[in-house]
Amino acid sequence: MDLHANVLGQLRRIIETRAAERLVLDNALRLLAKWRSALMQNTVIQKCGTAVQSGPFKGMRFTDQSSEGCHIPKLLGTYEQELHPYLEAAVAHSYGHVINIGMAEGYYAVGLARRLPGAKIHAFDLNEKAHSICRSVAELNAVADRVEISGLFRGEDFARHPAGDTLVICDIEGAEDELLDPVKFPAVLGMDLIVELHECFKPGIARKVCARFEASHDITFVPHAGRDFKLPEFFQELGHLDQLLAVWEWRTGPTPWAVMIRKA
Repeated sequence: MDLHANVLGQLRRIIETRAAERLVLDNALRLLAKWRSALMQNTVIQKCGTAVQSGPFKGMRFTDQSSEGCHIPKLLGTYEQELHPYLEAAVAHSYGHVINIGMAEGYYAVGLARRLPGAKIHAFDLNEKAHSICRSVAELNAVADRVEISGLFRGEDFARHPAGDTLVICDIEGAEDELLDPVKFPAVLGMDLIVELHECFKPGIARKVCARFEASHDITFVPHAGRDFKLPEFFQELGHLDQLLAVWEWRTGPTPWAVMIRKA
């Protein structure tokens, strides 16, 4: 079944559900917007290739398909733009180890391997499809020897990495509630963390997780913000909706970040 037929089938099922009218409309619009993004992705790759165009990972050779979620913002370099200053600070800190939990196709794992040539990157994801994509991206960028790819990360594994020289980047769809628990896993207190907090899945999780680190870390709460970015010239030939969708990250609700740096 081709993409168009698949989407039409999904749209028909959404419209025929007995859900509230507002929910039906939201789900239908979201599906159609993702469909349009997928079609536009081919245009972006045709015009720009698969190298990241801007941002902290500019020049990184990337894949033509994400293992999950949006893809165009990663190619353009606008992806999670609110984190860019903190990523640059991490590069300036020159960590020796980065633990990337929920690596997906390796945008952060490989991107930081390029920017931190002395670092060892420990990348984890439960999706085996993501393993092969991340490995391929690491090879494309000649950093495969420093990107170690694994499956499940357990809280006990924090103790395997050096305190004071490790950055944790965590995006695990709400499971940060169980994993980032210093009472159960005290070794995490010796690390700096950039954590996506999935408030849309677990209301209250942002306050709960941050409270655990208030005594040990300086915490900056980073909400998702609008994108300040000049699109490539060819976007002028496209409609305004396509220009908006180019930087849309497919989020279903609030997923703010906490940047937590160990206190001196």
